[in-house]
Amino acid sequence: MFTLPMPQLELVPWAGLAIGVVFGVCGQITGFCLHRGLREYWSGRAGYKLHAYALALAVALAGTHVAASLGLADITKSMYMTPSFSWLLLPVGGLMFGYGMGLSNGCGARALILLGQGNLRSFVVLVCLGISAYITLTGIAAPLRVLISDFTTFSPTSIAVPQGLPRSLTVWILVAALTLFALRPRESGQRATDLTGGAIIGLLVAAGWLVTGWLGADDFEPTPVASLTFVGPIGDTLHYAMIATGMSLRFGITVVLGVLVGSFLAAVLRGRYRIEGFESAGQMSRYIAGGALMGAGGALALGCSIGQGLTGLSTLAYSSMVSAFAIVVGARLAWAGSSGSIMTASPTVQST
Repeated sequence: MFTLPMPQLELVPWAGLAIGVVFGVCGQITGFCLHRGLREYWSGRAGYKLHAYALALAVALAGTHVAASLGLADITKSMYMTPSFSWLLLPVGGLMFGYGMGLSNGCGARALILLGQGNLRSFVVLVCLGISAYITLTGIAAPLRVLISDFTTFSPTSIAVPQGLPRSLTVWILVAALTLFALRPRESGQRATDLTGGAIIGLLVAAGWLVTGWLGADDFEPTPVASLTFVGPIGDTLHYAMIATGMSLRFGITVVLGVLVGSFLAAVLRGRYRIEGFESAGQMSRYIAGGALMGAGGALALGCSIGQGLTGLSTLAYSSMVSAFAIVVGARLAWAGSSGSIMTASPTVQST
């Protein structure tokens, strides 16, 4: 693989910031979110939110495949392509994340966008998410996580769709199917806005692979090959805010900061910035629980609705398919098991 001189590696955090800004602007304008799409679909409302997510996945799949085929990003070095994973923690973590996503009315990426436009409920969600993720990854819950992982580790003969013709056929068949689904007409909704947003988010996933896999390639100090994901980086950002002098600025951190900046700028320019808080103690408790479940669940599932649902699936890793499916099931359980008064957001929330 072609590598860049060492000084170019300093561009990786700046590129991450740029990707985050575009994500934040796009998310604020379009309301891109898997949870919103699923809730819209399950409620029988005829919009394009889920279609936008499908198009994002189609573009991410195509872009990632092209980048990997050209040798611009070695996705086999990403965490999604590890040779073994826990057959228990991966789906359990996905269920936890999906259920938490339902309780807090959106994923971590959506919470960042809402915070950028003044939603203080999202601040509580993000703090709980970041802390619980660190507790699970390196804190007091880490030994238990490692112990369970040791007893449930599974090493399949194949970790992803095989390289060569099988992978190419799978990618382009999926891209075609997802695109056809995304372009299906609906009775209502902002078709052009939502689908354009989905396509841009998909391109950002491919751009993330290029930034870390090509721009950050170096034989002595390589940048970990990754793309958009938010559970770990949100925790890293909180950590960096406290000990910046003892921690390097990473790609994931600058993406998080960029999302906040992009959402804030878009909200201000569009006249959508306003301070919002909790309406009741019960709502606050639900959002705290949702954030904590997303942090711990995302740590166990190795990603979130973006990290596994788009970035992970763009590698065609079997573990990502398990996690993404479990996230959807968890969100469905939260939606089905909650009363209308709990799961129905206020008019101001629905409009964001």
